[in-house]
Amino acid sequence: MARKKKIEETPALTPAVITDQPITDTVEKNYMPYVMSVIISRAIPEIDGFKPAHRKLLYTMYKMGLMSGARTKSANVVGATMQLNPHGDMAIYETLVRLTRDNEALLHPFIDSKGGFGKQYSRDMAFSAPRYTEVKLDPFCAELFTGIDKNAVDMVPNYDNTKTEPVLLPTTFPNVLVTPNMGIAVGMGTQICSFNLAEICDGTIALLKNPKTSTDKLLDLVKAPDFSGGAQLIYDRDQMREIYETGHGSFKMRARYVFDKQNSCIEIIQIPYSTSIEAILKAVGDLVRDGKIKEITDFRDEIDINGFKLTLDVRRGTDPDALMAKLFKLTPLEDSFACNFNVLIDGAPRQMGVGEILTEWIRFRQGCVVRELTFELNKKKEKLHLLRALGKILLDIDKAIRIVRETAKEADVVPNLMSGFRIDQIQAEFIAEIKLRHLNREYILERIKEIEALQEEIANLEDLIGDELKQKALIAKQLGEIKKKYGKPRKTQLIYSGDIVEAAVEDTVENYSVHVILTKDGYFKKITHQSLRMSDDHKLKDGDIIINSEDTENRAELLVFTDHAQAYKAKLDDFDNTKASALGDFLPAVLDFEGDERPIMLKALTEYNPEHHIIFIFANGKGVRVPVTAYETKTNRRKLSGAFSDASPIVAAFYEDKPMDILLISDAGKAILLQSSLIAEKTTRTAGGVTLFTLKAGQSVVEAVTGDAITAYEGSSKCRKNKIPATGVTIAAAESGKKQLSLG
Repeated sequence: MARKKKIEETPALTPAVITDQPITDTVEKNYMPYVMSVIISRAIPEIDGFKPAHRKLLYTMYKMGLMSGARTKSANVVGATMQLNPHGDMAIYETLVRLTRDNEALLHPFIDSKGGFGKQYSRDMAFSAPRYTEVKLDPFCAELFTGIDKNAVDMVPNYDNTKTEPVLLPTTFPNVLVTPNMGIAVGMGTQICSFNLAEICDGTIALLKNPKTSTDKLLDLVKAPDFSGGAQLIYDRDQMREIYETGHGSFKMRARYVFDKQNSCIEIIQIPYSTSIEAILKAVGDLVRDGKIKEITDFRDEIDINGFKLTLDVRRGTDPDALMAKLFKLTPLEDSFACNFNVLIDGAPRQMGVGEILTEWIRFRQGCVVRELTFELNKKKEKLHLLRALGKILLDIDKAIRIVRETAKEADVVPNLMSGFRIDQIQAEFIAEIKLRHLNREYILERIKEIEALQEEIANLEDLIGDELKQKALIAKQLGEIKKKYGKPRKTQLIYSGDIVEAAVEDTVENYSVHVILTKDGYFKKITHQSLRMSDDHKLKDGDIIINSEDTENRAELLVFTDHAQAYKAKLDDFDNTKASALGDFLPAVLDFEGDERPIMLKALTEYNPEHHIIFIFANGKGVRVPVTAYETKTNRRKLSGAFSDASPIVAAFYEDKPMDILLISDAGKAILLQSSLIAEKTTRTAGGVTLFTLKAGQSVVEAVTGDAITAYEGSSKCRKNKIPATGVTIAAAESGKKQLSLG
């Protein structure tokens, strides 16, 4: 009973109160912090050229003492890095892999590696587990950490406040443009290509000497991007100038190859940085399998210890340059690199050109240099302060010894020295710690001689800290030394777009005459003329009729319009030949129509003639002529939305290559006959057109026909109109099967 009473007295749960919240507040409070975290703490590099994951990893290796000595297991590095970067061991290891020498992703690798680390140019060549591979920092990393122990950059606590880590690395060269970087944040991304270290040093020195250095001068010094994989860059100076000025643009790269005449094979030795060996092999395999490239008899990946090589065995007598011209057009052996130079500056993302990035790096580097010099200045001032105390006890060494000897308590030694020689506590502590063997005139005199040199060094440091020009001269000197020590010749060759002879790629699609038809229910047939001569009796579903029928050729492109104001495109060669006795291909399934979408017109085109038009007739009595060129696309798009106006239901569509008569019939049994040239031309696909047929309220156009179909209506010739809009004339169907239309 007691238990029952307790249950009864338990208060009921208060129902949750749901309150309205503006979507803008929800985004600001819940989504924006995530967005900013991804942008600032993950995907976008800072002015030192590193993302947080890179920086934490390299700094951990530096603190592990891996700048020298033997390599250690990668697993050790991964484990130690988790104290700064708690994002999982595999994420850390994948970051490490990309920075290694063996992965070949960087012009100047940061990690000296041993083991299997995969390759940048292969998406399937897996790296070994971290327990098998070994790493240490490359000597090049000395340029990343110079001054880091001299307060060159800010240090902040790690995620659990047990260690500190640098906010940035004090790189002595513009690593942000030497190390390639790609990242996808929320609402933005970055894609920074690598440049040659020696050229970047020259360009930075020029900006240090003259901040107003022009883009053209910079282009002369920093010629173009340079990639670890080499290959060839198709150079266009105007295109490159846009990238240098805006940080946005793209350029094309193509593979390098040599022809082994003796063995009749092409050896591809370098490929664009943005592609992979697997993508190339697949593309070449598809071309060979489909018979589009017949010169290649075999192809294989011959990557070995000597490096990259893709071999193409070709038929005797094949022109290797002509074959490669085809492959450049049809495979990723020629690829584009899209640039998007987004960099975090003072915690905010900015898209900048090469000159602006170098200017920001100079500002950053000056700050590091001043902080490092200030650290050294303070250290020298501290040392000078201590040496001046030695100068004072030199006057009476015996007094110093007597003070120490006669002081009863150890704690009083420092205060007694302070009062005996009028020195401060720091100086007195220094004197008290001097070994007895050093309390002789010779040792003290030798140390005092350093005072003059120290004073001169302090004066020089103070002068350098206060003089911006001298700071820039120092940075320029360091860059010159880095160029001399680490500079390498360009790996990526420059070829000029004007010097490339574009070989015509033969159309490998077999061409022959065909007949095509489209039915109202959406069935499509491609029939050879030979097959059509044997039987022209078409098999159709019950109630289905043919709405388009024409002769064309196998290389044509199909343009299909539907009642959802959309157009679909397909290559006629993609359809198999069929017979008149077959139903054919169901277009809605082949072209992936939407639910209840149905075709209304089909046209096979071998060219997009600007003099030809597509005519659309709408239920509201309006019509429009749209140039067929409005449907021409540079890319192989399969679907065009907004193919025509959807303001009124579509009644019919016609292809006009010359003026023709069109008969429009309303649901009131009236019609007008007009020539297509009266219909206004509109260049915009979604134009609503002009009124052709004047209709009463509630009436609409229900049919539009051309050609022989016009003669199926009695009195159609009486419906001729020479001006629009026009009022309809009563018309009746012919006795040849059409039902008499009701009169309005």
